[in-house]
Amino acid sequence: MFCDTHAHLDDEQFDATRADVIQRAWDAGVTAIVTVGITADSSAANVRLAQEFPALFGAVGIQPNYVTQASAGDWDRIIALAAQPRVVALGETGLDRYWDFAPLEVQRDYFDRHLRLAQERDLPVVIHMRDCAEDVLQMLREARQRGPLRGVMHSFTGDAETAHQCVDIGLHVSFAGMVTFKKSQALRDVARTIPGDRIVIETDSPYLAPEPRRGRQPNEPAWLVHTAARLAEVCGMDLASFADRTSANAARLFRLPKR
Repeated sequence: MFCDTHAHLDDEQFDATRADVIQRAWDAGVTAIVTVGITADSSAANVRLAQEFPALFGAVGIQPNYVTQASAGDWDRIIALAAQPRVVALGETGLDRYWDFAPLEVQRDYFDRHLRLAQERDLPVVIHMRDCAEDVLQMLREARQRGPLRGVMHSFTGDAETAHQCVDIGLHVSFAGMVTFKKSQALRDVARTIPGDRIVIETDSPYLAPEPRRGRQPNEPAWLVHTAARLAEVCGMDLASFADRTSANAARLFRLPKR
């Protein structure tokens, strides 16, 4: 069995096929999926999906590229949604210097809100980091000084030093379809160094389809098996053992119910 630790199943690309997509995931052995919000509205939609489909669990938050679109009451909605049944994490949150959709100070404000709420509620936080490793690490270190911190570096593409600093802070590291790309040997080398109890996997559906599905959209959770197979090879494990390991890690991180 596999756990897809990050998908966006509320995305409109799934509107006509959502139930079939979830069934195909189940048939492929992907029996748990964390579906992740990027705005207050999408967070609410993902909570509804998690309460409708037994394989789904919700994460609620405002992604850094959307923080300037948040209205006055949206953060209060996230706080309320975090208490809903089947919500297992806060996020997607973090920082992004690649896109210029939101001033960094506004991103920092919302990242800090997520981190503090996660620590208050004892929830893991789902962290987006693009071209801003030191900025993110600084805020994570500050949060860790306040108390324990649980979470996952979503779709990690950084270097080994950054990954191990995240692990030292207490976080898991998640790899998506990019780790299967031919050009991604450096990322596979990083994945090989992650402690066995801290590695998890994701699709980031509908984005980042893995080889051999690359270029076909939308990506979907059933295709997680391709990423898992490549990483199992990289880590010198058989696929079943790697599936068991990463699923156990995800279940512990998100405190998923036993099946």
